[in-house]
Amino acid sequence: MAGGGDDKRRRTDDPGEHRERDESVLVKERTKRPRRFKVLMHNDDFTPMEFVILVLEQVFHRSKAEATRIMLTVHNEGAGIAGVYSREVAETKAANTIQIARSSGYPLLVTTEPE
Repeated sequence: MAGGGDDKRRRTDDPGEHRERDESVLVKERTKRPRRFKVLMHNDDFTPMEFVILVLEQVFHRSKAEATRIMLTVHNEGAGIAGVYSREVAETKAANTIQIARSSGYPLLVTTEPE
């Protein structure tokens, strides 16, 4: 609106309507955050610990210390969380990890589940 500036009321966009609306009233909408998914690595008796650490460093961008800690959790508890991401990212990282493991001859199981 040119000119006035202080008037927060204006006519609706429909020229047939003569009602005015108050633009100073804001409707607070709640936006829901997208669901996050955990990428889980599962223990097996064939995949070497060093390979799991390597994958955690390369695919999940973990430091050597973090990768070692996660690998030990997988080894000792049967599964461990490699990371938490959006669904698409989690599924892509899981698929990439499985592809790398299979091409290296390892049966490493990687799954995703909602957080």
